[in-house]
Amino acid sequence: MPSFDIVCEANAVEVKNAVDQANKEIANRYDFKGSDSRVELKEKEREITAFADDEFKLGQVRDVLMAKLAKRGVDARFLEPGNPEKIGGDKVKQKMAVKNGVDADLARRIVKMVKDSKLKVSASIQGDVVRVAGAKKDALQEAIALVRAGVTDVPLSYQNFRD
Repeated sequence: MPSFDIVCEANAVEVKNAVDQANKEIANRYDFKGSDSRVELKEKEREITAFADDEFKLGQVRDVLMAKLAKRGVDARFLEPGNPEKIGGDKVKQKMAVKNGVDADLARRIVKMVKDSKLKVSASIQGDVVRVAGAKKDALQEAIALVRAGVTDVPLSYQNFRD
């Protein structure tokens, strides 16, 4: 029975490369000379932390990071920014979580959308992945088109297509 998986997962290599490129640009830019501005990536927790001397420079650091992510083909919707925190003096930091996996509410919404569409496919939640299975490939392609049109707030990819 043909099936595919709906996942929400950023390319970890491209995220790491974008963070490295952002740090290089921050080190070379004149307006960041003498400041403690940088971007750190914690791969195990899938978290990016931006550090800067003040709120304005923090915004600049975020802009540089977003530009580098866009250039590397990583959707900015993968990042969930937290609130800026003061870390002593005027220095601030901001944590940004990198989304990995379809959260439970979105998974339930996708399953409900597929069931309400009356397509001859079945959708099931398997951990942080939604698996869609059907008898015909055409029905699966219609399901992909339906989910693409219905879910625009999260970058989804369709993987593991099996015949």
